[in-house]
Amino acid sequence: MDTKKGFDLFILNQERIVLAITAVIFVVASFGLPGFLTPDNLVAVVRSVSVLGILALGMAVVIIGRGIDLSAVAVMAMSVAWYLQMLNAGWSEAGALALVLSGVILIGLVNGFLVAYAEVPAIFVTLASASFVFGYVRSQIITADAVPVPNGHWLQSLGAVQFLDVPVEVFIFATFALIVFLFLRFTKWGRYVYFAGDNPVAARNAGMPVRPMLVLRYTISAILSFIAGLLTAASLHSMNTRVVNSTLFYDIVLVAVIGGIGLSGGKGGVRNVLIGAALTGILLNTMTIIDIPLIYQNLIKSTILLAAIIIDGVLNPRDEQTAQQGDI
Repeated sequence: MDTKKGFDLFILNQERIVLAITAVIFVVASFGLPGFLTPDNLVAVVRSVSVLGILALGMAVVIIGRGIDLSAVAVMAMSVAWYLQMLNAGWSEAGALALVLSGVILIGLVNGFLVAYAEVPAIFVTLASASFVFGYVRSQIITADAVPVPNGHWLQSLGAVQFLDVPVEVFIFATFALIVFLFLRFTKWGRYVYFAGDNPVAARNAGMPVRPMLVLRYTISAILSFIAGLLTAASLHSMNTRVVNSTLFYDIVLVAVIGGIGLSGGKGGVRNVLIGAALTGILLNTMTIIDIPLIYQNLIKSTILLAAIIIDGVLNPRDEQTAQQGDI
C-alpha cells in the first residue's frame, strides 16, 4: 500500500507537467536573460499576473461548475469606467460605488439565471451579456474610451502602496486566492460546486441546490471582475475600455486551463490557478525581455492555449451528459 502511494507521487498529470515546465523556463531565463533574476523584475512578474490571477479565480469557480464566463473582461472594464465617470461627474464615493456594485451583481445574477433556469448555454449567455455591457456603457454612459481616476482619489494612493517593496496588488491577489480556496475546500456550497460540476444530474437528485449554485458562481465571477478592474485602475490611474477587444480573455482561460482545471467540470482549484499564473507571468516576461513582437506573443499564447485544451480533452474527456448540457 505504501509502495503504491509512493509510486503515485511520480505519476505525471497536467498540473505537474506545467509546474515542471515553469521551473525549467525560470531556470533557463535566470541564466540566459540578463536582468530576469533581479528583484525588480521578479516583482514585476508577480505584479503583472495579479489582476489576471483575480480574473482567473472567478473563471475557475465557473469552469469547475461546468460553465464559462465570456463577460468577465467587459464587466471589469465597463463597470470601473462607469464608476470613474460618475466620480469625475461629482458623484459621492458611496453613491457611485453602491450603484456600480449593484449593476455588477445584477449582471452576474442575470447570467446565472439564464444559464440555470432558462437553460441557455453559458457561452451564448455570457457572450451576449459581454456585448450588451460594452455597447450600452460605451454608447450611453461614458464619453471616452479611457476614463481617468480623479485626482486625490484613493485608487491613486492604492496604486502606490507597497509592503516590503512588493506592490499591494500582489497581496490582494493572495488574499482573494486564499478566500476562494477556503470557499471551495471548506464550505458546503464550495463542495457543491465540485459535485455539480462532476455530475449535475446526480447532484440535483441528491437534493443539492444546483440552480442557485449556478447563479452564485456567475455572481462571484462578476464581483471578482470588478475588483480586478479597480486594481487595474489603481495601477494605471485610468481604465481603458478598449481592453474588452484585447486578448485578455484568452489569457484568463489560459491561466485556468493550463494550470489543470478541467473544462469538463468538477476538477481543479486555486492551486491550478497559481501554477497557471506563474507560467503565464514568466512566459510573458521572458518574451518581453527577448523583445518578441506582440503579434508573435499572441501567436505563442494561442498555440499554448490550444495545446492545453487538447491535453484537457485527452485527460478529462467530455461525457455524454456534458455534451448534452452544452455549457461550454
